[in-house]
Amino acid sequence: MKLKQGQIWKTETAFIRIVTLERLSVDYKSMTDLETMEGTHEKATKKAFCRLIKGARLMPNE
Repeated sequence: MKLKQGQIWKTETAFIRIVTLERLSVDYKSMTDLETMEGTHEKATKKAFCRLIKGARLMPNE
């Protein structure tokens, strides 16, 4: 699976949306509810981000 900007991943506790995808880093937003889209912006390396979404499910595009 290739990472793309705008993808939303569902983990056990949150939804994670990729905001900006760069060569070695990922800016993402962690949200508890997709309706309100309230959450925190965070930054991680691609390796750390892949560990974060391990076991997560990719939500279908709307």
